[in-house]
Amino acid sequence: MKDHFNRFPIIDAFKAIASQFIVLHHLAAYGPISDAVQQIAPSLITWLYDYARMAVQIFFVIGGYLAARSVFNSGNSIRHLQVNLTNRYLRLVIPFFFALVLAILCAVIARNLVDHEFIPDFPKLSQFLSHVLMLQGVLDFDSLLAGAWFIAVDFQLFFVMLCISWLGGKAANSKKTILIIITLTAAASLFWFNRHERYDDWAIYFFGAYGLGAIAYYAGQREHSNAWLWLNISIAMTAILIDFRLRILIAALTALALFFTRNVHIKAYVKQQRFIHYLGSISYALFLVHFSVLMLANAIFSWLNLKNSLLACLFMLLTWAASLVLADLFHRKVEKPTTLYLKQKVHKNKA
Repeated sequence: MKDHFNRFPIIDAFKAIASQFIVLHHLAAYGPISDAVQQIAPSLITWLYDYARMAVQIFFVIGGYLAARSVFNSGNSIRHLQVNLTNRYLRLVIPFFFALVLAILCAVIARNLVDHEFIPDFPKLSQFLSHVLMLQGVLDFDSLLAGAWFIAVDFQLFFVMLCISWLGGKAANSKKTILIIITLTAAASLFWFNRHERYDDWAIYFFGAYGLGAIAYYAGQREHSNAWLWLNISIAMTAILIDFRLRILIAALTALALFFTRNVHIKAYVKQQRFIHYLGSISYALFLVHFSVLMLANAIFSWLNLKNSLLACLFMLLTWAASLVLADLFHRKVEKPTTLYLKQKVHKNKA
């Protein structure tokens, strides 16, 4: 029996569901297929466009939860920080690099069929390198695939968490100091930075959700530490009362769910759990490749000059299914080998 089926089932479920909502949001947001479907299902397309994107908050909370697990259980030397940061960057950027190449090729094919504004132009070297360095938003380059901003911000957030761990680790009571810094940084995000969209290319805009995940992990690992979680939940609720943001409410509820289900275990042989674990495992691959499929599907739909809304619904469902198939292939051939290689490298360095 593989241990990973017994660990964090709620995280698998959240990743599985949230990734599907993000794909559906992009299907509703881009191209003539969405326009055609909107003719017969306007409320559905509007809801997917306005609300399905909120699922990204779930990933930020999970990211903070897992980052805290990694940071709190590792050393606090500069070398440990460098190793953690390098591994995180490579785990994100290697699959991202291949996804960028795929997106560029698909965009070239799509533009040869039709001309739609959501299909990116062939990038200059500076634009491509800004993505590889995860600085495209900060440097104000147009994204080459939908959701590229999230990958860049996720890396920033992990870097911030490492810095907090390093700074707090120098104090006499290091754990308490780290929690204080996380709480204060999250509060600054919730009460100020998250209320101004000009900061949305930076980690501080999203740290409220990320910090909630980190605190949820800590509170679940140590007795008599629940007060830290409730303090941060109270801060989040106060920020919502001042300026209601559904995304913050979703983040708070996700953090609570992670905390209350931390000891839940499901047997590996439960088929539903295996399926959920599978969808959770390919969520990053799905996030990376679905926009390439979306571009090609919309290009073919437009090139064939299709107008029928029912055909558009079929195209949308097929695009969704094809994205899952490609994500499975990408996960097995690119993402998983990358992860295994980096793990082997870490073990080798420790030895």
